[in-house]
Amino acid sequence: MGSTGSKERLIGLPSTAAANGGLTWRDAVGVYEVDAARVAARHAVRARAELLEELRSCFVRTQTWQHAGRYVSALVSRVPKRNGWSIAEQVGDATPDRTQRLLNRAVWDTTAAMSHIRRFAAAGLDAAASRRRRRGLVVGALDETGQPKQGVTTCGVKRQYMGCAGRIANGINTVHLPYVREKTGHALIGACQWIPAEHITDPQASAGMGLPAEVKFRTKGQLAVDVCADAYADGLVFDFVCGDEVYGNCTQLREFFESHGQAYVLRVASTFMINLPSGDRLTCAQAIILLTADTRRWEVRSAGTGSKGQRWYAWAWIATASPRHHLLVRRHLRIGELALHYCHVPGGNP
Repeated sequence: MGSTGSKERLIGLPSTAAANGGLTWRDAVGVYEVDAARVAARHAVRARAELLEELRSCFVRTQTWQHAGRYVSALVSRVPKRNGWSIAEQVGDATPDRTQRLLNRAVWDTTAAMSHIRRFAAAGLDAAASRRRRRGLVVGALDETGQPKQGVTTCGVKRQYMGCAGRIANGINTVHLPYVREKTGHALIGACQWIPAEHITDPQASAGMGLPAEVKFRTKGQLAVDVCADAYADGLVFDFVCGDEVYGNCTQLREFFESHGQAYVLRVASTFMINLPSGDRLTCAQAIILLTADTRRWEVRSAGTGSKGQRWYAWAWIATASPRHHLLVRRHLRIGELALHYCHVPGGNP
């Protein structure tokens, strides 16, 4: 009982509780976990109400704003499968007509709403990091996500590689920008669907999918410029932005970041060209062969904890002719697979 009493005092439970009420240490932990869950639930409800109040100015009609609130509540509920019918049932509607009207035809300012949500999400993560006294890095993580779709009438749908399926399939792709707070959490703060050029240039296909006449074709790299520009306009700041080859190979995106003094770490292909301090212009593959033959150029470090423990890789840092640009090479210790990252460090940063 002595050790149990000590544990009870650690969590603020009176040491006499076990003796007087028969409450064990495990019972006490359960009570506190339930209380913590209730506090978290109340906080979530309060935060959601604050966000919806901020969004009120984005809606023309009060009824539309109110239904948007019910729709959001259904999305964050414990409904196992979210579709039009399950959401309608959750919000108390007999059919999904009202939700479909909200998403398809109701008048509301989606751009302004996204701006409110973006600032709200970033502020929440920043506040959580401050409470935990964890400054950590703030990272913008560019990536595209595929969503399988059947048929041919959905806007942007075509046969393409779908990461979620791991193969070529019918679906759509959307460029996403999450706001990542190291050791705290992350939130999606920007998204823009990629529309194939043939859907925009074909009047029949464009009309059938309901595309606005002013829509212009944008590559995924250009869409990344758009979502990052929106984030900067709302005052968001990233320590660095990361992304895969789709973004690293986009010259326009790299120039956009550099014009904004934004540090980045972007994957590039082995054929990506770099200028070395010697004056030679080589592909990344050629530079690696030339400069990393000496094993002392490699340093083994962990890329973080995975499902099977620490993920150890060998890393090499290759200088370029520019003091602000480097090539970061990651090598798999067992199979030797390489991942190449083109890095930009603005002036004044370590």
